[in-house]
Amino acid sequence: MEIDPRRLRVLHEVARRGGVMRAAEALHLTASAVSQQLAQLEREVGLALIDRSQRRVSLTPAGRVLAGYAERVEEELAEAKRELTHFSERLAGPVTIAAFSTVITHLLVPALRSLAVRHPQITPVIQETYGAPALRELRLGGVDVLITERDAGLPAPARPSLTSRTLHIDEYRIVVPPDWPAMPRTVADLAGAPWVAGLPEQACGQALERLAALHGFEPRRVHVIEEFPPTLALVAAGHGVAIVPALALLDVPEGFVRVSEIGEIGARGLDAVTRVSRTRSGEPDPVQAVVIAAIEEALVNHLRAADPLEQPGEPVA
Repeated sequence: MEIDPRRLRVLHEVARRGGVMRAAEALHLTASAVSQQLAQLEREVGLALIDRSQRRVSLTPAGRVLAGYAERVEEELAEAKRELTHFSERLAGPVTIAAFSTVITHLLVPALRSLAVRHPQITPVIQETYGAPALRELRLGGVDVLITERDAGLPAPARPSLTSRTLHIDEYRIVVPPDWPAMPRTVADLAGAPWVAGLPEQACGQALERLAALHGFEPRRVHVIEEFPPTLALVAAGHGVAIVPALALLDVPEGFVRVSEIGEIGARGLDAVTRVSRTRSGEPDPVQAVVIAAIEEALVNHLRAADPLEQPGEPVA
């Protein structure tokens, strides 16, 4: 019996993702190609591995056993890559990084420049995705490093099988239109104001809910916006006030919006999330480690090069 390990990877993806179509997307193959690889694997082992009697493809008992071995093969290959890096000063291979627009613009772009110089054989792939879909892809192996945000005023989410490294605590600021008649000094001063709010699952959206509950008012969410550039554009045009993190203000033109004097409103945490290593050594993937280090360096350099806050109550530079 000769088993092609490349076909084991196909079986592994089908088992992890629960179907041929999702496995095909993860492997960048057509569904037909995945089906052909599975059929060839069945011929190699002489057993049915896929139960085709149902509308949804599932594994037979033999298929589940072989998929378990396929997972161990993947882990052993990952361990081999880790050990081989000790014999070479060069790290190589693809790494998929998922993040949202602010992090991509301010951190990942400069981090990619650094990686290209120091580790030219690493091939980064950026995906603009976050939230539950991004976490699912991370657990399934479609993403290697995920940059997440969380409202630091709320309990940290439990994420079994994943590990987090805090990159930055990004303080919130409340911004108001440049011609706002009177600068607010407390959150309560904005109880009746129109808000340009973040989505409920986003850190800034959660921060608004937390602060409103703390100060005893129901925020009037006139606009609910996902990204910071349109949020700031609406504030600048006089359509409301907003909570934004400091990183979102780095490239805001002078006089576009005003930063209020309100303090102690909290911060969002930016975390690098990876899968917990299941290899024998338990060591993190060295490629992922240098990618995270490059992001941390980009963050330090970016904050050192620009102070977006100036003085409280003054226009943002």
